[in-house]
This record gives sequence, structure tokens and C-alpha cells, in this order.
Amino acid sequence: MEKRRLGRGLEALIGGEGAVADSEVPLDRIEHNPFQPRKTFDKDELATLANSVRLHGILQPIVVRRIGEQYQLIAGERRLRAAQDVGLTTIPVRVVDFNDQQVLEATLAENIHRTDLNPIEKALGFKDYCERFSVNHEQLSQRLGLARSTVTNLINLLDLSPEVQEGVRLSQITEAHAKLLKSVKKPERQVAVFKQIVAMGLSVKAAETLIREQKEAAGTTPPAKDGGAATPPSSGEEKTNHVRSLEDELRQKLATSVEIQIRGKERGQIVLGFQSNDDFMRLIEQLRK
Repeated sequence: MEKRRLGRGLEALIGGEGAVADSEVPLDRIEHNPFQPRKTFDKDELATLANSVRLHGILQPIVVRRIGEQYQLIAGERRLRAAQDVGLTTIPVRVVDFNDQQVLEATLAENIHRTDLNPIEKALGFKDYCERFSVNHEQLSQRLGLARSTVTNLINLLDLSPEVQEGVRLSQITEAHAKLLKSVKKPERQVAVFKQIVAMGLSVKAAETLIREQKEAAGTTPPAKDGGAATPPSSGEEKTNHVRSLEDELRQKLATSVEIQIRGKERGQIVLGFQSNDDFMRLIEQLRK
């Protein structure tokens, strides 16, 4: 039998082949899906679904497989939780004969296009699949119907510092912000820049500028390609922790990139970044206060 692609969705996987007609089974005989990549469930959404179940019942069967005398959930976690919340004793199910690999594929198929499944959860699901079944990113991308780069970029997010990963989970930063932060190699610096982005509410473009300016100031990147001069290096004077804390304080207060450049014992300059004319005028008003 030709192996179907996950990108076509869950129905393309179960498709009636090997599936038993819908039936009702007791809730206490259903185990949760051990391959579920989704770790957090919105309480308000679950409450809304529970109200719907209370009024109309479960309109679409959940998908399960037999494990001895029990059933193991494959798809329909939210419906199962809602049924438990409203006190149902049975739930309609569709029973399929799936092995572990097919269960994980079906779970990914159900979740991959969900906007409320965060990038870290998707990345963990992809990595788990690759390691568990010894496939590479290219093979998984073909199964998912996605570009290989999409799969690789998501899995690479797991190389970020744990604190930054948690920021992605909590939607404090976007996946695009996270990809930028991967270019900051030192974990402690990566976390510091992440905190700046959150505190200042920086857009992806503004975050990219901030990271580039900090690298140029540290002498780790060449000048900008547009011919603009890179930030001149300091005259050998090391910034103290006090100076760095002042930079962080000004960044948060002014909501823009700030670089204090030390030129000597009592000399230097403060460089402020702006992204547009409106941003420039906002800074001017801030400084005039």
C-alpha cells in the first residue's frame, strides 16, 4: 500500500482503511496519547468546547487504537478533555489498527496546521519522530508535505537557550524573533538580547537591527552592506558592569537600541538607533522631556 503524506491531513491517514465503524466506549477505558506534542491547552477554549459538548454532545468521534483491553487516544485530545469535564461516561470513537509510527504521524497530522500549537511543541514533535524512527529532515518533510528548510528551522529552535524557548512557548516572541536569536551564539548574551526584545517590544526588523549593531560594536561582523560605516570600536576601554546596566536601563526607557561607546577615561558617546522618521521624532520627544 502506498504510504500517504501527512500534509494531506488526518483523514488521508485513517481513510477508512483498517478502521472499525464508530462506536461508544467508556471514558475510563481511554488512555491519553503518549506522542501528543501539544503540552498546553487554553482553558477558555476548553471551557467553550465543554459548553458545546454539554449542549450538543460529541459530534465527531475521537480516533483511538486498541491496547489490550484499553484504548489509546490518537486524535481528539480536546474533545476527550471536554467530555471528561462535563461528566460524560462514554464517548464515540473510531478504532484504527495503527502501529507506533502511524500513531505519531496521525498526531502530527492533526496538530501541524493548528495555529495554537507553538513552534517549540512542533519542533519537539518533529525531533521525536526523526529520532524514534531514524528518518532525516528531508524524509520527514516529504511525509509532512513541507519544505525541508521549514522542518530544519523548527527543529533548530531547540538549540536556543531554555529561557528563550520558554519565551517562544509563551508567545513573548515570535518564531521569526527566535530564528534571529540563533545567530547570538553565547547563551548568556542570547538571553540578554531576548529580554531586551521583550522589554522593548521590538518588531522582527528592529530586533535584527539591534543584534547587528551589537555585533558590529563588539567587532564580530563587518560593516553594513549598504556602505554605512560600522560602529567604531572602542579605544581599548572595557565597559564596566555599571555602563552595561546603564545601557540596558536606557534601552528599556527609550524602547530603542542604545550603545555607550567609551573613548577614554572621561570621554565617549551614546548612540541611539531609530527605524523610521516617526521613531526618530518619538525619541526626540522623549529626550526633550
